[in-house]
Amino acid sequence: MGNSLLEKSSAFIKKPFFSDYRTLLGLWLMLGIVSALAKMHSHNNFMIFKGVFWHVWNQTSLFIEYPQEYFDVNHYGPLFSLVIAPFAVVPDWLGMILWCVALSLFLYVAIRKSDLTKYQQVFILWFCAHELLTALFMQQFNIAIAAIIVLAFFLIEKERDTEAAFFIVLGTLVKLYGILGLAFFFFSKHKCRFVVSLVIWSIVLFALPMLISSPEYIVNQYQEWYYCLIEKNGENLNSLHQNISLLGMVRKISGLMTYSDLWLLIPGTLLFAIPYLRFSQYKNVAFRQTLLASVLMFLVLFSTGSESNGYITPFVGIVIWYTAAPWKRTNWDIALLIFAFVLSSLSPSDLFPAYLRKEWVQPYALKALPVTLIWFKLCYEMYTKDYRVSLPKCS
Repeated sequence: MGNSLLEKSSAFIKKPFFSDYRTLLGLWLMLGIVSALAKMHSHNNFMIFKGVFWHVWNQTSLFIEYPQEYFDVNHYGPLFSLVIAPFAVVPDWLGMILWCVALSLFLYVAIRKSDLTKYQQVFILWFCAHELLTALFMQQFNIAIAAIIVLAFFLIEKERDTEAAFFIVLGTLVKLYGILGLAFFFFSKHKCRFVVSLVIWSIVLFALPMLISSPEYIVNQYQEWYYCLIEKNGENLNSLHQNISLLGMVRKISGLMTYSDLWLLIPGTLLFAIPYLRFSQYKNVAFRQTLLASVLMFLVLFSTGSESNGYITPFVGIVIWYTAAPWKRTNWDIALLIFAFVLSSLSPSDLFPAYLRKEWVQPYALKALPVTLIWFKLCYEMYTKDYRVSLPKCS
């Protein structure tokens, strides 16, 4: 009877409805709308984002407290004022809905426009849906960062280096994380064009907010941003709700608070970089996609600014890691996938035992544990595996 039920469940899930892009687009748009409506009376992050536009417009500091407007302090660069502008000039309720829908749609389009197989795309859109909802509840820009990195990779794959450079610079000048798109430089077939495009877009996008303010103001705000990020990094180290990363997990479990993160950052960066020495593997799409997955996970694991609701980025990477491999995944790999979904994705929700969340997961940043284990396995595979076999073509 158990096998019969399992077979019926499997047959139900395999129905065309579940792999229809219209179903998935509807789901992701609905998540955007539902999350905005659910947080209509509690959307501090959106108010911070909206404030960036108006503070640039009025040429007031972007990086001081505005307790009459919102809690906390903005940590986004001046360029973000133009990104958020269309959502800041309309009523808050409409801006919130449009912002959440735009974030969801941006990542959806990035995945759909990629060279990932339909099997990979459908897997991502279902597996990451809950993590997307968690990010949308906090109006998280990390959803856009995930889209920017995915777009940068696949635009380079398609030899559209100028467009890839645009997204890399955009992500960097908004939230720094976009700079990790440079990890794909060695896969570019037009490196000179890529470098020149980076320089040109850097100049253009750096200056663009001056159109709604002034050159002196923007230069000054970039200087303030630098010092703001340094201060924020110090605050993140021992924060309960920040540093949900490999760095934070080690610090919180060990109880050691005074050492430098360089003790982890340097070996972590070396582990990340070693696969670049396997030049013969560059021609294999599975190898390159796995490096994309590594970037998406590295971004969160080695950042003190990582938050529990910002894990949509590594979750996209987890699915790419799992599906890109040209060999059959083992039961251990499946177990890691399930472990990541249960501990990393479900732990912030009411579907997870509150006692475990409050006493173990949050205090010790254990949300980062499954992603850490998967990233270490990914690194080992990139050092040792042959990625020559073509990706399976699934329809």
